[in-house]
Amino acid sequence: MKSTPISPNNIKNQYIIEARKGWRIIDLHELYQYRDLFWFFVWRDIKVLYKQTVLGFLWAIIRPVFSMIIFSVVFGRLAKIPSDGVPYPVFTYVALIPWTYFSTSFTNSAQSLVANANMITKVYFPRLVVPMTPVLAGLVDFVISFGILAVLMAWYGIAPSVYVLFLPALIFVMMLTAAGTGMWLSAMAIQFRDVRHAMSFLVQLLMYSAPVVWPVSLIPDKYRLLYGLYPMVGVIEGFRSTLLGSRPMPWDLITVGAVSASCIALSGAFYFCRMERIFADVA
Repeated sequence: MKSTPISPNNIKNQYIIEARKGWRIIDLHELYQYRDLFWFFVWRDIKVLYKQTVLGFLWAIIRPVFSMIIFSVVFGRLAKIPSDGVPYPVFTYVALIPWTYFSTSFTNSAQSLVANANMITKVYFPRLVVPMTPVLAGLVDFVISFGILAVLMAWYGIAPSVYVLFLPALIFVMMLTAAGTGMWLSAMAIQFRDVRHAMSFLVQLLMYSAPVVWPVSLIPDKYRLLYGLYPMVGVIEGFRSTLLGSRPMPWDLITVGAVSASCIALSGAFYFCRMERIFADVA
């Protein structure tokens, strides 16, 4: 959709809203014009996330911590999954930080257009703002969960490696993957409501496919780069290398994952913009 001012002859404050045709990429200029609305949505999501909850922002800590405890007992003690010489609780918690952000962001993004159907059928604004909002709002929980990691690293006497300087790049790849997946799934979910029912299965499938509870060293070398096409593989292993220093930086996985994340984001943006013209009709 685009809004075009009716030009001449002193006709003010009137706009024609019409659907764009064909394939196109994101209109960054239009997004910039609506930046205040974008930040308002992000701030609204942050405020309502734990509204009327007793524990509030503690939920951002409780979820990964309890997952860490369960994984440590089941996979660390009972199944004896190796952890590259790192204590299993901190080994899996470092992976749970980016994984929890990714799964929460793309799940909320996928459901965002359906949840805001009343709004997008009545008012025009860049629809891309809707699925991108959870991607930014999720950073609050992501930052809070680092507090427990600092405690665990101090408890086990682990110091970050010098590669911690590359952590922002890994976070960017993580956000790019969440944004691309969110654009794909949100555009599909508003037309095909089956997506909502498949989300829980998809999240479990992606989690056990990612090296959250086991190390990438278990993957045979000949499949390593193929496995790296899943962008969260390079992100999670990169987090372990930068924060725990247990293994050298997996540059091959990070490079392949960054290229893959870029492809997911670009194709997601094209698909979202292509389907945007029918959102108001099928919502």
